[in-house]
Amino acid sequence: MAENVTKAYEIATLRYAEIGVDTEKVLQQMEDFHLSLHCWQADDVKGFEVQAGALSGGIQSTGDFPGAARNIEELRQDILMAQSLIPGKHRLNLHEIYGDFKGKVVDRDEVGVEHFQSWIDWGKETGTPLDFNSTSFSHPKSGNLSLANPDKGIRDFWIEHTKRCREIANAMGEAQNDPCIMNLWIHDGCKDMSVNHALYRNLLKESLDSIFEKKQPWMKDSIEGKVFGIGLESFTVGSHDFYTAYAAKNGTLLTIDTGHYHPTESPADKVSAVLPFVNELMLHVSRPVRWDSDHVTIMDDPTQELFSEIVRADALDRVHYGLDFFDGSINRIGAYVIGSRAAQKCMLRALLEPRKTIAEYELAGEGYKVLALLEEQKAMPWQAVYDEFCQRQNVPVGHTFINAIDEYVAETISKR
Repeated sequence: MAENVTKAYEIATLRYAEIGVDTEKVLQQMEDFHLSLHCWQADDVKGFEVQAGALSGGIQSTGDFPGAARNIEELRQDILMAQSLIPGKHRLNLHEIYGDFKGKVVDRDEVGVEHFQSWIDWGKETGTPLDFNSTSFSHPKSGNLSLANPDKGIRDFWIEHTKRCREIANAMGEAQNDPCIMNLWIHDGCKDMSVNHALYRNLLKESLDSIFEKKQPWMKDSIEGKVFGIGLESFTVGSHDFYTAYAAKNGTLLTIDTGHYHPTESPADKVSAVLPFVNELMLHVSRPVRWDSDHVTIMDDPTQELFSEIVRADALDRVHYGLDFFDGSINRIGAYVIGSRAAQKCMLRALLEPRKTIAEYELAGEGYKVLALLEEQKAMPWQAVYDEFCQRQNVPVGHTFINAIDEYVAETISKR
């Protein structure tokens, strides 16, 4: 098989050279394309709190496929297995509920760096940089409102929680000598009609101002909006308009989650719209099916358009790439590998586009040539380039990763 992969790549190299694309340069760029894998795919967003309750807060994981990680050791084992089947070097994105609490009850406003020291050590040992998230859902004090809650006691609880999470993220970034990106998403909203929209948003602004007051040099703050959540359909405090304005004014990163928009909106179009006003973007790439259903990322048109827009905007150094799906209905390792490879393929195809030539045609008013080249790109041998990338990275080529997952299921997961 290796010989066939090499032959196909050599032909692809010639084909792409004819349109002015250097495949070797693209492969080098792919080595610098680092995904932030989301830990919550391995266990359906349960986490490791001793006092953990059911998943709540406007989100839902569906399915009960056997083999979900039950503890921190199994989760780390599964993530390393997934990484071994994904070409390149990648990060790991942790939610606060995945701390190493060692069987002790630790409430959200009591969490500290010590509860993530073993993760920091694990990251160093495995060469896996860490990113982080505060966790406002699945808690007795979550309700419908957290940082926007008119009850000062509840609001202060979540402010303290988020401040502590920033300290943890800063410690992660310093230990790995690479800034840790901490994403802040809250579910706050109303199920039915409400009249206090301005009150809730002013409270959220005040909470964010307090949270971000202290500078943390080894972490980057990113804020994430949403259209609605389950049981919170009528109003979302942290809407896209709210967070876009806040990020532009206060210099935070802005998170674009592909599942958090109205079905008729294009997340790809947001990239060039907000980059003139924010320094950096964070992506949470998933696949919405009619709503924010967090299906496994595939190489569909919206995902391809998103990565193409990033490349066309010359924003490779201003965008960070995270995955955010949690499908409990299929093999979870398979979900990791399929979703990660799909994102990589979309980026590869975007990098293989002869965008300089296409852009010149557009500026010259040669619209039919633009459309012609974009259509021809769909049939170019990009898969041969991706297969070569996998081969050089010593991971299974094509669908052969299925065999490795089946072996892992038989040897490890089936014994849980």
